[in-house]
Amino acid sequence: MFGKRDGLKFQQPAQVEPALVVTHLAVVPQQPEPAAAAAKEEKRKPAPDKLALYYDLKKEIFGALLEAIDVTQLSIMEPQEARHEIRSIAGDILAAKKAVISAATQDEIVEEICNDVLGYGPLEPLLARDDIADIMVNGSDPIYIEVGGRMIQTDIHFRDSSHLLNVCQRIVSQVGRRVDESSPMCDARLPDGSRVNVIVPPLALNGPTLTIRRFKKDKLRLDQLVQFGSITPEGAELLKIIGRVRCNILISGGTGSGKTTLLNCLTGYVDPEERIITCEDSAELQLQQPHVVRLETRPPNVEGIGEITMRQLVKNCLRMRPERIIVGEVRGPEAFDLLQAMNTGHDGSMGTLHANTPREALSRLESMITMGGFTLPTKTIREMAVSSIDIIVQAARLRDGSRRITHITEVIGLEGEVPILQDLFVYEMSGEDEKGNIIGRHRSTGVLRPAFWDRARYYGEEKRLAAALEAAQDRSL
Repeated sequence: MFGKRDGLKFQQPAQVEPALVVTHLAVVPQQPEPAAAAAKEEKRKPAPDKLALYYDLKKEIFGALLEAIDVTQLSIMEPQEARHEIRSIAGDILAAKKAVISAATQDEIVEEICNDVLGYGPLEPLLARDDIADIMVNGSDPIYIEVGGRMIQTDIHFRDSSHLLNVCQRIVSQVGRRVDESSPMCDARLPDGSRVNVIVPPLALNGPTLTIRRFKKDKLRLDQLVQFGSITPEGAELLKIIGRVRCNILISGGTGSGKTTLLNCLTGYVDPEERIITCEDSAELQLQQPHVVRLETRPPNVEGIGEITMRQLVKNCLRMRPERIIVGEVRGPEAFDLLQAMNTGHDGSMGTLHANTPREALSRLESMITMGGFTLPTKTIREMAVSSIDIIVQAARLRDGSRRITHITEVIGLEGEVPILQDLFVYEMSGEDEKGNIIGRHRSTGVLRPAFWDRARYYGEEKRLAAALEAAQDRSL
């Protein structure tokens, strides 16, 4: 198949330690029990010299494999066929080496070489799991993952910084971007939509640092968030109505609070006939409608030209006959253009931003517009914000790792120069149980006729809205 395989010659290695086994799928809690767990960990880890021999043998096989395969043929093969062929050749090379190692270690070396050639190296077994929310790689140190809101240290790590850098460059090159000393920071995405951030030396002092934010393969809906305890059934019904009646929504929250997931859920209740245009730095939204146009920013090229900013995208999408505009994350002066769009006939537009409370979200919008160079009076900016935004949904990641929707808040207007907000739903914490899990409840604030009542009546949803608010008040009693 590859042409060079029959003529391959091997050299006998000097001597390899026998029965080297490295387990790659076990995970260790970040705070283990002091004595027993520490002793068990020391016992499980391979000795440093054995680990060095393991990587030396793998490096020899990898080098011989690159000489044996025809890369051109490999690139046109189906992934499964290419993996089978590489596994076969690597197995032959390993057999020719006559290394005295266990069969399990041989299989592990071959599988890792397949991952290095065709995939993302040591990340492959982690990317295959659907329960991981974040993958954090800090140089050649052990990789950390987040599972169920808890940080966990694995025993998986890259061979060295150059190995990690090669994988980072492979990831970002797939979306037409680059990362090196001249461009040491990069945002990208994986084919499944996972968000990727890479920062390399000289900015990262401990070696290349890779962070991957995973999204579940199955698209979540609000009903599933109810099962997770993120919101009550009445709160979810209210959010469905808000999405249906084309309220302008701003989703606020901290890092990892579930803003993007919540935005995906809300779009599930948009009329399928509407034309939606999304603007993102790194395309990660998984909208559930058929008529969606996805736009993505572009960084400057090697010469420092060709950059397309978020503000340029938002401006351009206004000429594309959008019915809803969705900005993945508002970070700068594009906040002004989003407010303009919300206020000029594009009802139902949505966006996310980082803030801790609904009131802070409005303050951040004002700050971003001001930092963009707009010389508008403060009162004018606030009037634009309160007339454009109808609802602010606040998401939070609590200290036990759980995620909750803590506020569903209306933006009413201005009193003087102070924005007037009205909470419809809030989440109240009352303590924690013996396992450290937060105890709390969602409750209605008793508002039975919100400011968007007339909008709900226009769309024929006032009865559902009244029933949801009354049921929420009954639950709160």
